[in-house]
Amino acid sequence: MNGKELIYSAFKNETLERTPWVPYTGIQIGKLKSYTATEVLQDADKLYECLMESNKQYSPDGQPVIFDLQVEAEILGCDLLWADDAPPTVKSHPLADTKDIPKKIPSKTEGRIPLILDVMNRMKTSVGETTALYGLACGPFTLASHLRSTNIFMDMYDDPEYVMELLDYCADVFIALSDYFIEAGMDIIGAVDPLVSQISPDSFKEFISAPYKKIFDHIRSKGAFSSFFVCGDATKNLEVMCETGADCLSIDENIDLVAAKKITDKYNKVLSGNIQLTVCMLLGNQKDCQKAAIEKIDQMGNTNFILAPGCDMPYDTPIENVIGIGQAVQNVDSTRKFLESYVREDLNIDVEMPDYANLDKVMIEVLTIDSATCAACGYMKAAADDMVSIFGDQIEIIERKITEKENIVRLGKLGVANLPTIAINGDVKFISLIPNRDELSKAIKEKL
Repeated sequence: MNGKELIYSAFKNETLERTPWVPYTGIQIGKLKSYTATEVLQDADKLYECLMESNKQYSPDGQPVIFDLQVEAEILGCDLLWADDAPPTVKSHPLADTKDIPKKIPSKTEGRIPLILDVMNRMKTSVGETTALYGLACGPFTLASHLRSTNIFMDMYDDPEYVMELLDYCADVFIALSDYFIEAGMDIIGAVDPLVSQISPDSFKEFISAPYKKIFDHIRSKGAFSSFFVCGDATKNLEVMCETGADCLSIDENIDLVAAKKITDKYNKVLSGNIQLTVCMLLGNQKDCQKAAIEKIDQMGNTNFILAPGCDMPYDTPIENVIGIGQAVQNVDSTRKFLESYVREDLNIDVEMPDYANLDKVMIEVLTIDSATCAACGYMKAAADDMVSIFGDQIEIIERKITEKENIVRLGKLGVANLPTIAINGDVKFISLIPNRDELSKAIKEKL
């Protein structure tokens, strides 16, 4: 079996000869050719060049053509902030001060869609017979948040009918993109919706289930496979995610993979994940990454599982770490034997924690993967930043990114296991749930 055949067999719930490997390589592939994230996401030739090099170096069975959740938002009126080492972030929200329902559906000729379709067609011609190609688009809830800002969380309480209408519109946008991608030869259509982890199962059923059932039914009618990507601790929502009809659930490191597979197996869904992005892939060495891969392969068995990073890999993820995982997947027994006595070194960093009992201001610590690259983290940070308009200099807001080793130690000292999280004066308050304005304001007032 070649890689594409292996992925197809996984999606058909067949027993496999080995575990498939799908590196979620978005901007990280720019490092292979010394291009910035902005260059990779705005230049078709450079994107294609990097994709082809990653196909050769990383030994993927499947790979995404592009991993950028801002493509649709940009066309629909959001201003973007570009960076050299991260995907762009949304910096303006056209619906922040109005409850309109847009009517515009992006066409093939708008924004960066022509660039993406061009590269998809080239990749299909070059490697489409041997590599399963993923077309990823922004999921409805995250797209609605891009358009409406964090107001969407208050809207769910104040105006649920508006939220339902907006999400239905965003689902139509997704369906249009999925049609373009399928026409360009994509095998798997992925709905990437990081913010789904930030709501309860009841809210999921009320607002999210219907749009996603419509999306996944449509993809199936077009003869393609589907995958539902979520970031953060979405454990509480795994069952309702399975009920939407997605063929695969892609999860990140916040979720216990073994426990998750018990749920996805009940629904006969494929599970994809969830090698740690920062602690392992970014900050670890090649042996750390290979050992993590082998451990997950051994845990998951040879049905309904695809090995992958927890999400889109950070730009500075060492190339040799990704190569090493590809090698391990292809040579499981020899890699396991090679690493049988290897033990990862613990972080030996002395971190001084704030004196929470004697602070001059209320300290709001936003604990994230990185608000510049993780949508859920970005909106958690935005919710905290919004508090300045209420409390001014009575509060201090600090982001603790686990892309920095000392912050991994800080998370351990605070007892934080899931991201994003908000701690106030050292008390962990909001874990993988973005608070609305009233909830966060009340929590701060209690500390003043």
